[in-house]
Amino acid sequence: MKGFSRSIRSVFSILVVITVALVGQNVFAERIKDIASIDGVRSNQLVGYGLVVGLDGSGDQTTQTPFTVQSLKSMLAKLGVVVPANVNPQLKNVAAVMVHADLPAFIKPGQTIDVTVSSLGNAKSLRGGSLLMTPLKGADGQTYALAQGNLIVSGFGADGADGSSVTVNVPSAGRIPNGASVERGVLSPFSQEPFVVMNLNHPDFTTALRVANSINDKLGKGVARPIDGASIEIQSPLNPAEKVAFVSVVENLLVDPGLAPARVIINSRTGTVVIGSEVRLDPAAVAHGSLTVSISENFEASQPAPFARRGETVVTPNSEVTIEEEKSRMFLLDAGVTLNDLVTAVNKVGAAPGDLVAILEALERVGALHAKLIVI
Repeated sequence: MKGFSRSIRSVFSILVVITVALVGQNVFAERIKDIASIDGVRSNQLVGYGLVVGLDGSGDQTTQTPFTVQSLKSMLAKLGVVVPANVNPQLKNVAAVMVHADLPAFIKPGQTIDVTVSSLGNAKSLRGGSLLMTPLKGADGQTYALAQGNLIVSGFGADGADGSSVTVNVPSAGRIPNGASVERGVLSPFSQEPFVVMNLNHPDFTTALRVANSINDKLGKGVARPIDGASIEIQSPLNPAEKVAFVSVVENLLVDPGLAPARVIINSRTGTVVIGSEVRLDPAAVAHGSLTVSISENFEASQPAPFARRGETVVTPNSEVTIEEEKSRMFLLDAGVTLNDLVTAVNKVGAAPGDLVAILEALERVGALHAKLIVI
């Protein structure tokens, strides 16, 4: 029994080691669906013009937005109410708005989508308003959905009698969850071709090759082939049901993406610096210090002597300029320095993010920085 128990423990230990090894191999693996999308399967943008009514005096000022009155008259005429041409209603509870939404792929008539409503005129707030029926059209001019409903506005504002005002978030825009009913779907080429093309979210030749190899290892040699650094063509069944099952298997396969190119991104406006993990440096010595110049202005009055017959009081400026220079410290970067080594060295000399930008630009100029320096 002791020998049997010892054998069981040995087998269990081997299984644990194998499991850890397999998990370790897939630590950085990602599903294909997370790094690529199917060509032709995408959403479409819709936009429309409409009116929001029921506002509490926070609507458009009709003298400055005549199109609001024009739109209201046109809508009332369609409903059988004729407003005389010489009548210009002074409205405060109506606002002209633009409505936009995304029409997802494969959506069918009768389903609903969310819409965003934004003020087009000078309405102060859309809180409490209701959007009247608004056609949403695509780039081809066809109507694909009808939007209507009560707005949800997260922002609000308040005005004081003295003219002061407080605004939180943006009260001139809101959303209507499930506020549009789809009237027409968009035809997709998904079921019309004997193949599927997958496009990488971040084009990379290494990743494209690994995706094709992963599919071929699972489904058979020659099923997938990379077209370029962004696209992989995959042979698929013609039957729609079989094609859906086939794509489900493909998009859940694991792939180790290729490492991104070495890049250093610098935001010159905010001083933000992002350094990629593949950035490497050649041997270099860096000395960095800072110079502070302070200028102070004091104004003095120069007056004539007491009981003097001549002279006048003159204001004279007294300027004082001081210069302070911090001691510069030098640090040495060895060959093949990694991101962690660079950050540690910069922190030791007490460099701020703005100083880091200057150091990286100097390293790039001298040719010691093996990365693409991008300033945004």
